[in-house]
Amino acid sequence: MIRIVFAQTQETVPVMNQEWTDFLASRPATNPCGDEMNCVLSDLSHYGLIRVTGADAETFLQGQLTNDVRLVSEAHSNLAGWCNAKGRMIANFRCFKRDGDYYLQTPGEHIPVVLKRLGMYVLRAQVSLSDASDDLMRFGLTGSCAESILASGFDNLPEAVNGIVRSGDMTLIRLPGTTSRFEIIGPAQALQILWRQAETQAVVATPDFWALQEIRAGVPTVFEETREAFVPQMMNMQLVDGVSFTKGCYTGQEVVARMQYLGTLKRRMYLAHVNTGTAPKPGDELSSSESTSGQGAGKVVDARASGNGYDLLAVIEVASAQSGDVRLGDDGPQLQIQTLPYAFPE
Repeated sequence: MIRIVFAQTQETVPVMNQEWTDFLASRPATNPCGDEMNCVLSDLSHYGLIRVTGADAETFLQGQLTNDVRLVSEAHSNLAGWCNAKGRMIANFRCFKRDGDYYLQTPGEHIPVVLKRLGMYVLRAQVSLSDASDDLMRFGLTGSCAESILASGFDNLPEAVNGIVRSGDMTLIRLPGTTSRFEIIGPAQALQILWRQAETQAVVATPDFWALQEIRAGVPTVFEETREAFVPQMMNMQLVDGVSFTKGCYTGQEVVARMQYLGTLKRRMYLAHVNTGTAPKPGDELSSSESTSGQGAGKVVDARASGNGYDLLAVIEVASAQSGDVRLGDDGPQLQIQTLPYAFPE
């Protein structure tokens, strides 16, 4: 007899693990600057986790995500998008495996929507989806001190970006970035021990610091305001190992493949800085005198305070970005295009 397990979904965002909440309450966070940025601790509880289990978990995810789930293992994570039938991203994830189960990490605001919509595709597969945000805690460690601090809790460190090592209850992932950057995942008690060791050298930062590192690394995040707004290539997902063009079919795959092989990419994601006292928000419209599409010059993906303004990622018309005339809103401050840590293909 075949055992059928259907997705279990939750409609509300869960309360963060109380033990972890109490632990963090005595450790106020700041926004580091200058030399302090060389050693920074970041609580990552603003992300949520979806656990995917069951005999058909790999096959199910392979038919949904833009990247090759067969490459996700206890030693390797990857990024992936989840698209609608039109190839527009509903959400994007960091995918990793732990104790035989798959985990999808995404902003906590997505969890109820993704669980409900992803569950609609389970049908008769032996797959269970659940919210694991309250089961495994996460924190990040950034800076030149990261490797020496982590050496106290791990016999070895992942050498390559997206690599994973495990030590006891703790999972460690090396992330992309302009400086050493790691995420540590595990139960609250195990993470408290390592956190206490790290905080003797590191500054505790607000979530804005971690988001700024993601922006500078050129790693996009889909938020509620940009849900179903972009195909993966517009957000450079293929440039951050977030899309496989050889894995086979998945929801939206025909549109994504057509864009890659038959179309011309007219919009892509850029790193920029803007001098303004008003924080740009995901989904904010951009304008340009060079824009001729009638759909606007682009949209903000994410932005965080930096210096006298904000660093941001934005999906922009290529022609407008190349002209150098891209502004916030209809006539706001001009964006100063910066160099991403990876190159656009010729």
